[in-house]
Amino acid sequence: MLETLSATAELPLHIGIVTETYPPEVNGVAMTLGRLAAVLRGHGHHVSVVCPRRNGRGGNDPDLREVPGLPLPGYRGLRFGLPAAGILQRLWRQQPPDALYVATQGPLGASAVRAARRCGIPVVSGFHTNFHTYCRHYHARWMEPAVFAYLRRFHNRTGATLAPTEALRADLAAHGLRNVEVLGRGIDTELFTPARRDARLRADWGVEEDAPAVIYVGRLAAEKNLQLAVRAFHALRDVQPGARFVLVGDGPLAARLHAEHPDFIFCGMRTGTELAAHYASGDLFLFPSLTETFGNVLLEALASGLAVVAYDHAAASQHIRAHENGLIAPPGNEEAFIHHALTLASDTALRRTVRTNARLLALSQGWPRIGAQFEALLRRQLHRGSHTLDLNRNTDGQASAVKYNSHN
Repeated sequence: MLETLSATAELPLHIGIVTETYPPEVNGVAMTLGRLAAVLRGHGHHVSVVCPRRNGRGGNDPDLREVPGLPLPGYRGLRFGLPAAGILQRLWRQQPPDALYVATQGPLGASAVRAARRCGIPVVSGFHTNFHTYCRHYHARWMEPAVFAYLRRFHNRTGATLAPTEALRADLAAHGLRNVEVLGRGIDTELFTPARRDARLRADWGVEEDAPAVIYVGRLAAEKNLQLAVRAFHALRDVQPGARFVLVGDGPLAARLHAEHPDFIFCGMRTGTELAAHYASGDLFLFPSLTETFGNVLLEALASGLAVVAYDHAAASQHIRAHENGLIAPPGNEEAFIHHALTLASDTALRRTVRTNARLLALSQGWPRIGAQFEALLRRQLHRGSHTLDLNRNTDGQASAVKYNSHN
């Protein structure tokens, strides 16, 4: 039976999330979804998650359904989900979510969209990763148009697509994605804080008190443009000989970087308070990537009080104000990026100013606000369904009436 928004607006929802990656995996998508699920549960909603099976995830969680998957080539510990439309249809006919959020566009995500449409469940998708641009960094640029065409078809089969910035929303809309809305990212400012600065950790890195520790956090992978960070650090070290470069993370380029730069400090994957201490114990944060849809690490660096150098792109474009809380270079201008790194390394007063303001900016970006926005977006999808029996086409070409109701 259809229910109006006014009758259900304050009722708790059952929100389903389908994703190829979820904690304890460590990456921007997994951490975002983990935080979002926690906030929604804190608001009284029932959140169920479907993701690929992996060891150590915690199979006793009744709200977590693991499905078959395979290892993701080049990324140790990550898996992609296999198609599971049959499994999901059986699951959702027994325990249907009020709304579904499909966060990743792989085989599992695509089958989840099909299953949800057949079950009459409204679906919202997330554009978390610029997979099409990765083709440029893995010698497959010729595949980029085909990959984006697939992404466009995938997202246009959902009721709305959520992008993390207004710039990305506009770009996706210009390239044929319909109903794109903005959902930003939040940051835990109690975890990521300058108060976690650790003198002993800096001593372990061999950093003198008056010398800068330059930090990079993220995957050690080709699409992250790490060679620019390396060039910027070498230029910086020419004027600050005591500087050290600290890389936190793992990935396909780890072994090569170790071999080529034995003087760098490789910390591997870090999480929780240990990761937060690594951020806070640095001084400069280099973020040279141009493939991000957002870049959660940038907010983590700002919250930790680091002086950030980034391109005017994604999260940096949204949050950094030049010479106020960081420095940003025009996208692709490597010399400007390096110049900004040198400026922050040499100008102690400017570095102090941007670090203070970086923390102040981060304090306004809490997860509760993002969770409330996400809930409002889902309720709008339910509201649209409550006033119309929308006819969607299933994969067999049959018309099926989509009925939205509350299952709580």
